[in-house]
Amino acid sequence: MKAAIQLKDKVARGEITTGALATDHLFPELVEYLQRAGFDYLIIDREHGAHGDELVASVCALGRMTDFPVLLRPPNCDYTTIRQSIDRGPCGFLLPSVESVADLDQVRDSIYMPPRGKRRPGGAGNYWVSDFNYESFKREVEDHFIVLPQIETRQGLDRVDDIAAHEITTAIAIGPYDLSMELGVGNQMDHPRMQEAVETIHQAGEKAGKTMWRIGDGAKLVADGFHFLCIAEPMGVLQAALAQMNQSAKDAAPA
Repeated sequence: MKAAIQLKDKVARGEITTGALATDHLFPELVEYLQRAGFDYLIIDREHGAHGDELVASVCALGRMTDFPVLLRPPNCDYTTIRQSIDRGPCGFLLPSVESVADLDQVRDSIYMPPRGKRRPGGAGNYWVSDFNYESFKREVEDHFIVLPQIETRQGLDRVDDIAAHEITTAIAIGPYDLSMELGVGNQMDHPRMQEAVETIHQAGEKAGKTMWRIGDGAKLVADGFHFLCIAEPMGVLQAALAQMNQSAKDAAPA
């Protein structure tokens, strides 16, 4: 799982690491576009995106063949969902709305083969391994699989120390919009309650020896001291660029 190893190493070194979250539209060429643009990883959003199994597996396969990390955000953390998601062949998960250690235990059991877990391997995920022996799955997939639990609720925030310290947590993550709604500050990211929550999550990661994953404006997040970032939704970037181009053309019209 070279792609996951490279991404984890870069994050561990504290380098600025940038990714994109594909929600509105997904296509295989996006992997190449992101590589050419200097991005470090892609997350396929299946919590909010309507991406089919075959397309997801194809994009994951392209990432696997080019050593470009492709992660997946599943709709939830249920055993069946996680088991089917890992079969599509990603090198990691962004987990929505993790609220307890029990949630991560369930994910662990869905990722790990017996006797450590309950995984029943199949699909494109099998192409990560050189053979189907237990030790190969452990050494070549399980030991490197990336897990980013998102704190998006009050319950998750209350238990963030335990979530950050869990054995499968690679970095502690935040779902800023949903969490702001839970805290009653409705997308006011600079509100003191939201700032306090971010610091609580950050400190939980620090105590566990893990960094924090952030999504938002890259330059601002770097200025705030963060380095593991998701900085774009590709179709959102396209829409903004088209709007700017359109406005520039209309502004250039003679009076």
